[in-house]
Amino acid sequence: MKHGETDSYWGGIVKSMGLVFGDIGTSPIYTLTVIIALTKPTEENVYGIISLIVWTLMILVNIEYALLAMSLSRKGEGGTIVLREILVRMIKPGRQMVFVTFLSYLGVALLLGDGVITPAISILSAVEGALLIPSLSGVSQSTLILAAAIIAVFLFIFQFKGTDKVAKAFGPIMVIWFSALSISGFIALWSHPGIISAISPHHAISFLAKNGMAGFFVLSEVILCATGGEALYADMGHLGRKPVKRAWYIVFVALVINYLGQGAFILSHPDAKNILFGMVQSQSSLLYIPFLILTVMATVIASQALISGVFSIVYQGITTRILPLLKVDYTSHQLKSQIYIGAVNWILLGLVIMIMLIFQKSENLAAAYGLAVTGTMTITGIMMVMIFARTQKKWKVPVALFVTLVDFAFLISNLHKLPHGGYWSLILASIPLGAILIWTKGQRALYKALRPLDMETYLMSYEQIYQKGHISGTALFFVKEWNTIPPYLVHCTIRSNIIYTRNVLISIIRTDEPYGLESGLTTGLGTGLDAFVIKAGYMVMFDIEQLLKDNGIVEKVIFYGIEDIDTANPAWKIFSTIKKLTPNFVQFNKLPAAKLQGVVTRVEM
Repeated sequence: MKHGETDSYWGGIVKSMGLVFGDIGTSPIYTLTVIIALTKPTEENVYGIISLIVWTLMILVNIEYALLAMSLSRKGEGGTIVLREILVRMIKPGRQMVFVTFLSYLGVALLLGDGVITPAISILSAVEGALLIPSLSGVSQSTLILAAAIIAVFLFIFQFKGTDKVAKAFGPIMVIWFSALSISGFIALWSHPGIISAISPHHAISFLAKNGMAGFFVLSEVILCATGGEALYADMGHLGRKPVKRAWYIVFVALVINYLGQGAFILSHPDAKNILFGMVQSQSSLLYIPFLILTVMATVIASQALISGVFSIVYQGITTRILPLLKVDYTSHQLKSQIYIGAVNWILLGLVIMIMLIFQKSENLAAAYGLAVTGTMTITGIMMVMIFARTQKKWKVPVALFVTLVDFAFLISNLHKLPHGGYWSLILASIPLGAILIWTKGQRALYKALRPLDMETYLMSYEQIYQKGHISGTALFFVKEWNTIPPYLVHCTIRSNIIYTRNVLISIIRTDEPYGLESGLTTGLGTGLDAFVIKAGYMVMFDIEQLLKDNGIVEKVIFYGIEDIDTANPAWKIFSTIKKLTPNFVQFNKLPAAKLQGVVTRVEM
């Protein structure tokens, strides 16, 4: 192996640790602390709980994501929208299609809601570790919340710089973090080496059998150890499948050693409150403060990975037309996936601080956490079963079914959290879900209400007016498809007689693939009438102006349609408001303002 290869082999692993595993890597901070607050730390119980944690990681992360989901991708991209794109090609339109589409919307909405809870619980739980420093033990909870909120504000303020610059530092910090987890877990193991036998699943099974319903509800806290598992699949496109998988196996071992160590620590300190911090402090009071600082850095990185993930999901949503257009800034020339969406950034920050204020403590937040994650995992499971059942790899169906049933058991166990704050994850998810449903239905209704003309009918009138005379220069008209003529174009060219020497109809089509860009010019549709079609993958960013220049089109003026919606329907009123508040197509694609002419069409919906 040449030096360059080893470099990229380990480089990929280090980068993955920074970008993908922050969330799951910081779950040891709170998982056991929350479980032990609810369950008596008898030897039997501790063995059962540690066994449940190890097998949850094994089934929900290792099998569901690393083995099954990561084998499904389109051009290396993963995530709920990708699963839908794969499935849509396999099923006929009808009820199944509606079901799959709704599932994918729900999955996207849950993940976006999760993007609020994760930074809040991670940062709060890290800051709470300060209470174990003797001189800070009396600090009030409101001071801790203030500190956590300040960290969150800093995190969100720096987003516009792009994660590219920050990510370089992330990987190495996470490597130190996972090493610290392994070492502290390993040292703690010596006080009670028998805990290693908790790796055997029979402890988990007997724990569930003995504790009945109470044991089943413990699952709703155990799931905290696997939160962030879905990032393996969602962030696969950033780094590629192999480095993410390789890094996961290292992370998996570090997590298991640390949880075993925490188990051993509980057995010798049954009255400990904050388990990970207590364990580290008992090993070395000198290294405790550096460890606390490392924890805060790790939780910031975990939140960062989730925020980048949210930007990616929203961008996929914008280009696949399930979400309204928002102003997008590209923060990196190398990494296509590095984007910044200001509106999303500030809404997230506001919600994160609001959630911290409502829940006050990280253990209260754990009550709201879990529903969104188990919901997302169950949806992924159902979609995978449907996909594998339609491919050559039928042997994967029983495996995917088993995983989905386990997901479902976790989801059911989380339902009892609903009255204790769990409803917040539903409230948070309902915002994007409502936006998606109103936007997709509104777009369809608007298109119907606009009644576009077909090309042949339009050309008859167009040719007559063109013969009477035209303005010198080139005009651009944006249309959805070049062969259907929207009302604003009819209004502009035929009713107002605005026809230029050359008129180009431009349509932009987003394909099902994440990447790929091609454009084509069709001339002579009519006298002086051409069509220019751009086909781009849903993750591709491109410069329209440049593409036009490359094809010899230099415009004098650009026309586009604006709809003035008149409606009594409350849903369409919301749709109309969203349309007014978000950038239109022309602003989204950053076209030169001096050449723009908006043509208003009044539409009744």
